[in-house]
Formats: sequence, structure tokens, C-alpha cells
Amino acid sequence: MDPFLLEERDGPVVTVRFNRPDDRNAISEVSDSEEIVDFCGRMARDSTVRAIVLTGTGKAFCAGGNVKRMQEREGMFAGSPYEIRNQYRTSVQMIGPALSELEVPVIAAINGPAIGLGLDIACMCDIRLIADTAVVAESYVKLGIIPGGGGGWLLPRLIGPQRASLMTLTGDAINAATALEYGLVAEVLPGERLLSRAADLARSVAANPGHATRMAKRLMREGAHMKLNTLLELAAGYQALAHHSEDHHEAVGAFLEKRVAEFKNK
Repeated sequence: MDPFLLEERDGPVVTVRFNRPDDRNAISEVSDSEEIVDFCGRMARDSTVRAIVLTGTGKAFCAGGNVKRMQEREGMFAGSPYEIRNQYRTSVQMIGPALSELEVPVIAAINGPAIGLGLDIACMCDIRLIADTAVVAESYVKLGIIPGGGGGWLLPRLIGPQRASLMTLTGDAINAATALEYGLVAEVLPGERLLSRAADLARSVAANPGHATRMAKRLMREGAHMKLNTLLELAAGYQALAHHSEDHHEAVGAFLEKRVAEFKNK
């Protein structure tokens, strides 16, 4: 079977694509989840990667779980209730922690439908761009199931409890304009410009020292469930590390000398 993820690298920017276009990039196998988790681990270990663009091959971003497999009760949907619970916990539910804990900034380029788990994965990213023809849906209830991939935690924090309830309890899709109104995405773009804008944005992020963007992302993620004083303690420790980096000294020198900085990931 072909890999579920296709990777392409351009300097410090990695573009990764879901690669099941015939199935609208649905996550069908346990191995699909394992690929995503493994990818996150490799990106975390590679300090030369400073930004990631995540998108889908073909017309969809990701259609979530494979409904045909649900009907057939195969793969992760097979077995007793206990077995299904454990299969969720050891497959798709491993994506959320891996992607959310990844300190490399991730830009989701939502090129087409992001449905159920597909929307949840987009919500795990730091910045979301969407094609003007794309739709998104937290559609689990339409299949008689509940948000199993993290959407019950992610959506209320991103768009507030009222709008999260509208999306989750109706299961209805919203278009790109509504996603922008909700604050679910940062920008709406014509489909033909989506990836170029995502790449430009990734390069803008990657132009900064990687240790600074990684720690800044971690600070924002931890701040979501910390008191201010606790966050400030963490920030003080991170700042002390940053002040002793060679890239910080280079950035200060370049600023004062009015030249372009040359960072070395040190």
C-alpha cells in the first residue's frame, strides 16, 4: 500500500499531504494514524525544520474516518466495545497529542472538505487557511457517534461553546466564509492560491530562529490551561534559554547593523 503521507521539503519548510484521494483522504487503517504520529516525532527531532504545511491530495483535505469500514465493522471499527475503545485509544486518538505537542509551527491548507476527524486534525494546527470552495463539518452525530478525535476539546476553545455546539450537535457543514466569521480559519483564498499562500506564510515563519518559534508555540499551548503567574515563570525560563542562543545574538546584531540576519539553528 502506498504511504498515507507524502512529504516534500524546501529548505526549512516541509509540506506534507494526506494521500488517499480516491477515499477523500479518509483515515482507514491503524497504519495511517501511525504514519502521522511517526511524522510528528521525526519533525520534533529535526531542529532544521522550522515550519510545516499540511494539506490533502486531490479534492479533499481529509474526510475523517472511513464510513465504509464502519459499515463493514472492519479495522478499528471491529470487535467488542472494549476492543473498539482500545483501538481508538491506540490509533486516531494518538494523533491529537502528537500533533498538538509538536513544537514546529504547522499551517493547515484546507483545500477541500475537512470532515469529522479531518476537521479535528485541522484544529490541531496553529494556523488554518481555507480554499473558498471548501467546507468543514464536525459531523459525527450524523453517523450516530460522538467526536472521537478531540473535537469536543478543540472546537469550544477555538470558536467558543455556542458555535461549537451548533457545529457539533447539528453536524451540519459550514462554508469557508462562515469558518472565517467563526474565527476557525485565518484566511479564505481562491483554491489556486491556497498552497502558494501557505508556502509564503511557512517561509515567513521559518525565517525566524527555530528555537524561538518552537518555544513561542509551546508557551501559547501551555498558556491555554495555566494561570498567568505560572505562564510567566515558564516564559522566564524559556527567555533565559533564548538569550543565550547564537541566533538571538545574530538577530540583535543584524537589527542594530540594519542587515539581514543569518541564522544557524544555534
